[in-house]
Amino acid sequence: MLKKTTYLVLILTGSLSISSWETATCQDIQFSQFYAAPLYLNPALTGNTEQFRIAGTYRKQWPKIPGAWTSQTFAYDQSIRKINSGIGLLLIHDKAGTAGLRFTNIGLCYAFKFPITRKVFSSFGVRASYTTRAINADELVFWDQIVRDDPTSLEILSSNVVKYADFSTGYIVYSKTSWIGAAFDHLTTPNQSFIGLDTKLPLKYSVHAGHRFPLKKTVKGNVQNSLSVAANYKGQLQWDQFDVGVYMTINGIVGGLWYRGIPGLKAYKPGYSNNDALVFLLGYQMKEVISIGYSFDLTISRLTIASGGSHEISLIYEYAQPKYKRDNMKKDFMMPCMKF
Repeated sequence: MLKKTTYLVLILTGSLSISSWETATCQDIQFSQFYAAPLYLNPALTGNTEQFRIAGTYRKQWPKIPGAWTSQTFAYDQSIRKINSGIGLLLIHDKAGTAGLRFTNIGLCYAFKFPITRKVFSSFGVRASYTTRAINADELVFWDQIVRDDPTSLEILSSNVVKYADFSTGYIVYSKTSWIGAAFDHLTTPNQSFIGLDTKLPLKYSVHAGHRFPLKKTVKGNVQNSLSVAANYKGQLQWDQFDVGVYMTINGIVGGLWYRGIPGLKAYKPGYSNNDALVFLLGYQMKEVISIGYSFDLTISRLTIASGGSHEISLIYEYAQPKYKRDNMKKDFMMPCMKF
């Protein structure tokens, strides 16, 4: 989940044993605009749209460091109102390191929505996915090659490609202005080892919540301007992280500021406070149909801005029924969660 500085130099140079490297690369992708990748955040958000939605996210992390991470997601989901459900497809691709470690995942999502009260609703979702991890072993440099100046490494890969099935689940409770949910990934902790070891992909968990404060409504009662706050806590093995922020939408222009870290409460070692980044957000929303967002992570940890920070772009397109059809559709199962 969190790509820590401690592992960065080792992973990107390839100058370590494969067993240590596999342990270091078991964390998942993290997105600063987590709410703009809803199917990745929580499968319970599948079908959180009036009819169908297409969403994509691109992230480049630490671009000034050789072999920096690049991550992309593409998602399609739609609402099936007759059975209070949503279905979706999620594609993920991630590349990291000078040896070109590649991660490709395709997942099918399903969510079922049901009321708790007249104003409070909930959704339960699942995702079944298939993953391929691959690496170019010829580009790896091992410790014995450096220490002994030996062109032949003793490390041997049993395979350059690893494939496995994976499963996720999530639950969310929401109203028209507030939402809170939790998600769990890698429920079966699949083995991802390249060298035949038992290197399990650890369970990842997250808890997320948000609230939208309407500032201005149109004559028809739709929210035009708003102030939104949201938070996302996530953990995997001994690593955890907390994102909290606020963004404002004024006449379609979106601006926001986020903080990532757990200062004061946790440090991974003495002198290394858990302060990761400030995230600056700018975007545009056109009639709640097309949303475009750009964010920049300003690194405030000991890695500093020398890493180049991180750049992230998100794009969401939502299709809604024409008004004459939409007026006759029930709104009860529309997920009023944070939308960019």
